[in-house]
Amino acid sequence: MLPLPDRRVKRRTDMFLLGGLVAVFLLLASTAAQAIPAYARQTGAACADCHAGAYGPALTPYGMRFKLGGYTDTDGKGTKIPLAMQLTETHANPARGDSSTALTEGDLYLAGRLTDQIGGYVKVEADHTGHNTYNTKLSSVDLRFVAKELKIGGKDTLFGVSVNNSPGFTDPIHNLPSANFLGPAGITGSLLNPSSPNSLSNRVIGATAYALYDNDWYGEVGTYRSLPTSQQDHLGYNVGGDPGRLRDTAYARFAYMKDMRKQFFSAGVVGLTTKRSLPRFGPSDDIVDLGYDLTYQYLGNRDHIVQLAYVNILEKRDYGSTPVIGGVVARDSGIVHDQTMSATYTFKQTYGVTVSHFKSTGSRDLARFGPSGDPDTTTNLISVYWAPFGKDDSYTSIANLKLAATWFRFTRFAGRENDIFFAPPGTQRTDARDLNAFSLSASIAF
Repeated sequence: MLPLPDRRVKRRTDMFLLGGLVAVFLLLASTAAQAIPAYARQTGAACADCHAGAYGPALTPYGMRFKLGGYTDTDGKGTKIPLAMQLTETHANPARGDSSTALTEGDLYLAGRLTDQIGGYVKVEADHTGHNTYNTKLSSVDLRFVAKELKIGGKDTLFGVSVNNSPGFTDPIHNLPSANFLGPAGITGSLLNPSSPNSLSNRVIGATAYALYDNDWYGEVGTYRSLPTSQQDHLGYNVGGDPGRLRDTAYARFAYMKDMRKQFFSAGVVGLTTKRSLPRFGPSDDIVDLGYDLTYQYLGNRDHIVQLAYVNILEKRDYGSTPVIGGVVARDSGIVHDQTMSATYTFKQTYGVTVSHFKSTGSRDLARFGPSGDPDTTTNLISVYWAPFGKDDSYTSIANLKLAATWFRFTRFAGRENDIFFAPPGTQRTDARDLNAFSLSASIAF
């Protein structure tokens, strides 16, 4: 049995981790992509024209083209104020712990066109941290310059440049984890997954150049560097989540997208390579991510919309050091494997249900992933929602309300279903299902 002080520390650590995991999933639920009313006012189009559901999350082919065009399309009826807000109230009911009801998030969007070639998306987010306190941070940033209506070999071609703070957020298909905020949770994960510990999301700055050729072929390349920890702190982020010092970082994304009017199909690949020092003055790890994704949408006449998506990312790590932890020597290399499968059905772009399955696996390493040494974690998300507005025939087409019920379900954590934190004899065990959480949320966007 552990000495009493060690047991107290371990119990606090376990509960902190438990609370953190629940918070991560509630955060993912609240930050999932949604329609931005500022874009609806700018274009004169309803939110449902760009999103499969009137409040989001997935983009339609029209929405993808708007994003590729640098958020610059307009109805030609003068300048619109590029501001929007979102407020979310959530009742959370975790499997273990107290239920709570709070205004969990307030968002301010600066989103829209500056000129015919320049537009952007900036989100400032205030998250409830308990005891009526909020943490304000700079969330996603995507500022674009675009050259449209070009011809190469007689084919329509578009070129663009994006300055952004998250590899993958610029994905026009909206399928990569950084774009839709859906990625496996766990004690490790790929750098392209925003729910991984020490992820790159919103803590880096970079530039990418992209092109769309013949309306079907998409390519993007770029590079990133991590923000100094002092800047991360100023932007509202705990420096404990620092992604480390990055160098020689390269990002690439290629995809084939086929819009068949009533159906849409895409197949793509993504890659990221970098040398990362975590901690910053420690040895450098060589990290390579390679992944592929598939997407299918049945749009029909928009009464019944079905969306299927699959993302598979494999990360190879060559560690710069092999520390000895608890008498065990860490491995000098390993892999991390993230997989996400999701299916969404939307009726009349008002009622929807999403079912997602997340799986994070990796190399067994007792030193790095103790005490089980197994990082494997499996999670499911089930969400139903009602979004009555944001359509051409609704009360308003440029604002919306969303009521949602969401259930996060853990079936495996750190390679185990039961006693996932190795509780000492006589202390309360934590099973994977104890991390489950159910929530009801109400969001308004205007």
